[in-house]
Amino acid sequence: MFTGIVEELGEVVAVEQLGDSSRFRLRGPLVTEGAKHGDSIAVNGVCLTVVEHADGEFTADVMAETLNRSSLGALVPGSRVNLERPMALGGRLGGHLVQGHVDGTGTIVERTPGEHWEIVKIALPDGLGRYVVEKGSITVDGVSLTVVDAADDHFTVSLIPTTLDLTTLGIKKPGDPVNLEVDVLAKYVERLLGHSSRTSGEPVA
Repeated sequence: MFTGIVEELGEVVAVEQLGDSSRFRLRGPLVTEGAKHGDSIAVNGVCLTVVEHADGEFTADVMAETLNRSSLGALVPGSRVNLERPMALGGRLGGHLVQGHVDGTGTIVERTPGEHWEIVKIALPDGLGRYVVEKGSITVDGVSLTVVDAADDHFTVSLIPTTLDLTTLGIKKPGDPVNLEVDVLAKYVERLLGHSSRTSGEPVA
């Protein structure tokens, strides 16, 4: 479980194609401190398992399902990535509860600079709009953000200077893909309400 508060701006060192999967080697001196084989690290919001680590770098295997559902397949050596270690129980929850399970990829549509911030509009893939609400939480490339405006096919977020400086969202351009994870609580509520309607004999909307 993560919080969506990026700890480190890392870098892809190497990508090895293994049939329908890939092995990534990434540099992240901070997130690899004390890391062990089998630990989890979120890479652009995707929960990956540490296979090997040494000298501030770690490797992770990325299966076809993850490559198909996220934008990790577009990463190449030199790509910058957002890195976060799992939250520690008993610690402060700075963002919101994030699983590191990407629901789909969106696309940056436009960026509008402000005096001390930047408004970013992101197009939503089909089916995710119902989980995105004004003032709700969403994870974009592993960054916990508050939704400013929400529509069926897009939403906007406001990025403060810290987010622009310390994450990849400061260098993403219109047309670039981003990984999206919606609030898991919304999905559970939808599932429970649908199950309740079916068992009670009421029509499901």
